[in-house]
Amino acid sequence: MTRAGKASGAASARSSLRVEVQRRVRSRVPRTGDIVLWASGALGRRASGAELGVRLVGPAESRRLNARYRGKDKPTNVLSFPARLPAALTPGPTPLGDLVICAQVVRAEAHAQRKELRAHWAHLVVHGALHLIGYEHEHIRDARRMERREIAVLRRLGFANPYLSR
Repeated sequence: MTRAGKASGAASARSSLRVEVQRRVRSRVPRTGDIVLWASGALGRRASGAELGVRLVGPAESRRLNARYRGKDKPTNVLSFPARLPAALTPGPTPLGDLVICAQVVRAEAHAQRKELRAHWAHLVVHGALHLIGYEHEHIRDARRMERREIAVLRRLGFANPYLSR
């Protein structure tokens, strides 16, 4: 991983989430500190003493991973890969898993949906982080629960409800 970050400011007082960010694209992407803040907001108390990997990729890598792990032969905005190791077996920070985010898809979606790019990035980091701690949206009840959590977290982070502009 190329850069590591810890939450700063108000977030660091309540979280010691460690985030390792690997940038595989040249396009403009959020700062590591922003990613840490957004993920910490989603994870809440679970962020304390935890570690998260974030890989920012292009469409080819996103498509390959989406095809391999989800059976969908197209790039996607965010993929979540929960850690498979029991926390008790790992020294140091508790691994939560990895997020793979396709910068080009995020940018295209924000443009198509007329959303602020930074707000869309925040939403997808929050969304992916929630998947790592067990939130799902395959069933309508689960989707509503996850959306309520996303909306609440994003509001606390200063962002509008991302589902209002659909």
